[in-house]
Amino acid sequence: MKRRPLPVAAALATTAALLLTACGSGDDKSSDNDKIAGADSAESTSPTPPNASDGDAKRPRMNLPKDVKETFEGWTTGDATKDEILADAGLAQSAVTYAVTQGDPESPALSFYQADSALAGSRDWVKGIVDSGFTYHGAVRYYAPDISVFDKKSAGVSYCADESKAFNKNRKTNKIDKAPASDDSFVLYSTRLEKNSSGVWQTTKLESERGNKTCLR
Repeated sequence: MKRRPLPVAAALATTAALLLTACGSGDDKSSDNDKIAGADSAESTSPTPPNASDGDAKRPRMNLPKDVKETFEGWTTGDATKDEILADAGLAQSAVTYAVTQGDPESPALSFYQADSALAGSRDWVKGIVDSGFTYHGAVRYYAPDISVFDKKSAGVSYCADESKAFNKNRKTNKIDKAPASDDSFVLYSTRLEKNSSGVWQTTKLESERGNKTCLR
């Protein structure tokens, strides 16, 4: 999920705060069942992470605008289970991008790939962007994934995002706000995923940290 700041939209700053609260709420007393990978670390058109099940007709199609691109580097391990988890983790990110470009906080793609606090936070985030009159333009690169499989139905994935070439675009005027890149353009995501009854690894918890040294390039 992209967290690119919108300096002209005060409402979005509030939404971002709500999102971080939603993602982190109830985690003060964590157990093995609440693990999120990386949480303790200090340190064109169809977005398709490797090994996504394109043949599954039940999976929502997400066609991004031609001026929006996502790439996933190092998104395969050679292990079938881990690759399935990584694929769905990537698609959970793409679902947020898609919802923003569609202007739809209630996009079915969001609830397909996300659940629980991650879904609530994503919907708030998308609504904040849309209500502020913005959409996305440019490219985001996701890289350095680190996966931990806790058991047959839960896992954690942390990864980095490079948003230095991603910008806000006014939905009405199409004016692009090409803010200069900074350390905050690099984001560390830490997520928890759980396999649902349909076999989809849904992102259920999501935390992000801008400018984390792990992701700076």
